[in-house]
Amino acid sequence: MIDRTAIAVLWLREMKRFLRAKSRIIGALAMPLFFLAFLGMGFRRMPIPGLEEDVGYIRFLVPGILGMSLLFSSTFGGMSVLWDREFGFLKEIMVAPVSRISIVLGRIAGGVTTAIIQAALILGVSLFLGFKLGSPLSLGLGLVFMLLISITFLGLGLIFASKMKDMQGFSIVMNFVIFPIFFLSGALYPLENFPGWVRIVSYLDPLTYGVDGLRAAFIGVSSFHPVFDLALMSVSALVMIVSGAYFFDKSESV
Repeated sequence: MIDRTAIAVLWLREMKRFLRAKSRIIGALAMPLFFLAFLGMGFRRMPIPGLEEDVGYIRFLVPGILGMSLLFSSTFGGMSVLWDREFGFLKEIMVAPVSRISIVLGRIAGGVTTAIIQAALILGVSLFLGFKLGSPLSLGLGLVFMLLISITFLGLGLIFASKMKDMQGFSIVMNFVIFPIFFLSGALYPLENFPGWVRIVSYLDPLTYGVDGLRAAFIGVSSFHPVFDLALMSVSALVMIVSGAYFFDKSESV
């Protein structure tokens, strides 16, 4: 049974931790903003193979950087599980009279909210670099894709965190996992520029469809139909959240 009070309490806890950790906010925003500023400004006058003539590189890049921010902040959200395990809080909530799915949903709600806040800040900065938002409908569709990306990779981070006990090891492993996911997604360059075999691998990457959906929403250009992107991201989010809940339920609290 889902306990809404438990979900709200865990969400509020995650929000307080996020707002109090100023260094965490700055660190989470620094790398995406560096990519956006230096790549966006540096290549904005250069012709990019595979990029349509009426789409400047900064417009093409912003959805990819949003995907990057959501990927990193969401997957590393799983580190809070390891932190709580180390300091005993995880044991306390695991023995509380609430369902495990409520605990998972509370953590995911908090992680999704913080990831969306960071992505919104990056989107706001991009407006000063020449990026233009479309209609409110496109912004709403973009928000849906951001939610699905965040849920997908929060589930992935939860899976790894449930199987590991060392925070340093978690950071190393997740860096090894998320950088290939990022570079294969076409966040920085068109998928059409990949060699054939690399493009096939990129089609197995959920972030590929998330970034493509964000481009469809924000700039009206995509490699796949937006409905196809939406369907695949919905399936990915569902699979990851179920898998994350399963592994979290089987994990040890100490």
